[in-house]
Parts: sequence; structure tokens; C-alpha cells
Amino acid sequence: MTTPIGSTSEREQSPSAAAESSSRLSHAARRPPVRAWLQPTVIALVVVAAFIACYVGLQRDPRPHQVPIAVTGPELPGEIRQALGEAVEVHPATDAEAARHALEHHDVVAALSTDGPGRLHLEIAGAAGTSTTSVVKSLVDAYAHGAGKHVTTEDVVPLTHFDARGLAGFYMAFGVTLAGFVLGSNALGLATVLHLRHRFRLLAGASLAIGTVAAIIAGPVMGAVPAPVIPLVLTLALLAAAAAFTTKLLGTYLGPIGIPVATLLLLTVGNATSGATIGADLLPTAARAISALLPPGAAVRAITELSYFNSAHAAGPVITLTLWAAIAALLLALRPRLMQRRTAASA
Repeated sequence: MTTPIGSTSEREQSPSAAAESSSRLSHAARRPPVRAWLQPTVIALVVVAAFIACYVGLQRDPRPHQVPIAVTGPELPGEIRQALGEAVEVHPATDAEAARHALEHHDVVAALSTDGPGRLHLEIAGAAGTSTTSVVKSLVDAYAHGAGKHVTTEDVVPLTHFDARGLAGFYMAFGVTLAGFVLGSNALGLATVLHLRHRFRLLAGASLAIGTVAAIIAGPVMGAVPAPVIPLVLTLALLAAAAAFTTKLLGTYLGPIGIPVATLLLLTVGNATSGATIGADLLPTAARAISALLPPGAAVRAITELSYFNSAHAAGPVITLTLWAAIAALLLALRPRLMQRRTAASA
């Protein structure tokens, strides 16, 4: 009997062919998707590009913009305003004492007054940042040279001896932000171990511990940050909480990409625009606009106010840190309810 064309015996593969076909299918199934290769690489490239662009780019060509200066005398304020233009914001003062008062309360970063015929006296606040005060001195020197006047300079709010470059506040804020970021990242993996309220207690308690350790080391132990210890602890605890809750929030809502976003927001853009390594008055317009709104920038300002200016303008930065921590915590607390509503709607 003749076997029909296309019968089962002809369509069946030999055992070796079947094994080879199975091997190819198995290899294709094991091949990782393109996204597994692409996503980590793209994220790493974005992070390194943003880091270098922020830290190097912002310091590449710093230019003063509306740097506040108190100026005394009937004619000198107008002359300074005309000579220096948009680089400074002139605050007319009734006398040298009023100008110094504004300087000591951080309403301005320098005070300029006449000191006899052909002489000017410039008072600066070194604690306002070496980059800012250096620019102010250069601007005033240029004006004085053109006007044929001599300038004497006095630092009336100097940096502490153990922070000669004025970077202790920046490094403290960076370290606390990094610790809060690590805390929030680790808390993402505890969802199956700890209840939400227990994770909140962990973040809050650990943030307080971070702030306490940082304040004690930089303050009483090293003497680099002369702020009162208790207000400094609370400020740094708020910074750690803002970083921790924000990191956990972004990781919870955005998934795997949340941690890189938190890295860019807090550790890269936030620290680069904090106004410590380069004064906020010297930043480009966009960076200056967000500087005080991000947790690191708010913390650097609060540390400076607490350390050198009798907490004159510390309330605003502290409120900013509080809002970051509180809003992030609130959104995390609402997450389970939002998920329940989404599940109920799709059912």
C-alpha cells in the first residue's frame, strides 16, 4: 500500500531534528530582552551626564545677579547702581550702623560706605560664601578704581576657624541627604516585612538619628558648624526625612526608575544648586529659581542662618524641608487606598 503524500510519517521530524529545533526555541526563550540591556545603560548615562553638567557646568561661568548690597550716603547708592547695573541690588541705608545691621541679619551680603574723601569702606559677611563675597569685592574694587577711590575691606561675619572655605554646611547637607536617600531605598524592600506604619516609624526614627549624629560630629566634635545643637539636629533630621520619604515615594510610585529619579533630584540637581560651592546669587536663572526649593538647598541656607546670622531667615528653609517630608509621607499613606480604588474599578 502506497503511503499518501503529506502523511504523518513524512511530516514527522527525525529525533535529531526535533532536538535541534527544541534547542533553538529554548535558546530564544532564554535570550534577555533588549530592555534589560538598554534601561540600565541609559539610566547610568543620564545620571553621569546630569552630574557632570550640574557640578561642572554651573561653576564654569558664574555671574552675579542682583547681589544685595547695603550702601550709605546721599549719592553713593545711585553711583553704585549706575556703575554695577544688574550685578547688584542696592539697598540704601541711612548710615553705616544701619548697613552693618542689615549685613549681620543677612538681609545683604555686603555694606559699602564712605570713609573720608576718596575712601570707601566695604564690610562683607564671609559666612555668606567665599564665591559671593569675592565677586562683591571685585565689583567694588572695579568701581573704586574707575572713580579713583581707595577701598578698605572688613569681614564682620567671618567663617569659623575650622571651616575656612565655608564648605562644611554643604558637605553636611550632602552627607545627610545621601543617608536619607539610602534609608528610603532600603525601606522599599521592606514592604513584605514591615507594615506601612512601622516603615513610617523606621524612616522617622532613623532620620532623627541621622540628624543627631551629623550635628554632633560637625558641631561640638569638629567645631566646623557653630550652630546651636538642638536646632541643627532638628533641621538635619528634617532633611534626612525629606530625602528618605521622597526616595521611598518615587520608588513606590515609579517602580525601578524611581531610584534614578531620586538620585537626579536630590543628589545631583539638589546638591549642585544648593548654593554652597557656588553662591546662589551667581547661579544661572533656572538653577537659582529651584535652588531654595529643593531639600539640599533649603538645608544649606538653614545651616548658614543658624550658624552665623542668629537664625534671621531660617524659618523659610525649615518650612520647605517640613513640606517635602510631610507631603511625601502623605502621598505614601494614600497609596494603599489608591490601589484599592483602582482594583475595585477594574473588577
